[in-house]
Amino acid sequence: MTTAARSQTWFDTIKRIERSVWFQSFIISIIIVAALTVGAKTYPLPYSAELVINYLDSFITFFFLAEISLRFITCERKRAFFKDPWNIFDTVIVIGSLVPISNTDMVLVARLLRVLRVLRLVSIIPDLRMLINALMKAIPKMGYIALLMFILFYIFGAAGAIFFGHINDDLWGDIAISMLTLFRIATFEDWTDVMYETMEVYPLSWIYYVIFIFLTAFVFLNMMVGVVLEVMSRETTVEEHQHQEDHHQALVDQITQLQQQVQALSDKLDRKD
Repeated sequence: MTTAARSQTWFDTIKRIERSVWFQSFIISIIIVAALTVGAKTYPLPYSAELVINYLDSFITFFFLAEISLRFITCERKRAFFKDPWNIFDTVIVIGSLVPISNTDMVLVARLLRVLRVLRLVSIIPDLRMLINALMKAIPKMGYIALLMFILFYIFGAAGAIFFGHINDDLWGDIAISMLTLFRIATFEDWTDVMYETMEVYPLSWIYYVIFIFLTAFVFLNMMVGVVLEVMSRETTVEEHQHQEDHHQALVDQITQLQQQVQALSDKLDRKD
């Protein structure tokens, strides 16, 4: 076996290991352990337990470094590796975790990056990754809905400040306070107390609250959910199409390899004849 063939064999073996289900499950387990160690450090612990957690944290840090290095090595197109935002995210988290936690100016940043290692679950689990991608793509459309909601809050806030300002200055004193009160009403946080207070002066003021809650809690909230579901459905369709294309390409590659092997055997038989 030639050196190139031996190197290719090792490369294929490492790739199978890196992409195997048990290795991915092991990485998920390490991420969960890393999250537990971060949580454990928030409790008062004996010195021996802190020492064990520190050693465990160091092992997790270097394991993540080895895992991201292995992922980079098994990537066939090295330049394309850093074109994936998730690879960039993982690399920043892993390299940032290498910052030693000591009495330095970077101690808070290092601790924060160790907390953010829990987010690597998102980059490891494909379904979570798809959800985040769908949410990010839905943000522009959700921004327009949020702008429309702000306009609604502004109109109702101005109306509330005009009609209810003399009833309770703490809740309706100006438009900013009125919009904050409306946010409280939209979250259903003791909103009936606010309504009953204004109904003592304006008995029909319940119409104001009913219309506002109907628009915000039912119409706009459902619009937000609808946008996210639409993007998720589209992402699922694209993912399935990509999976079918990858499967088709894998079949084509296998057929090509078989043809090459058959041609090589045919050439050997021709030379023997």
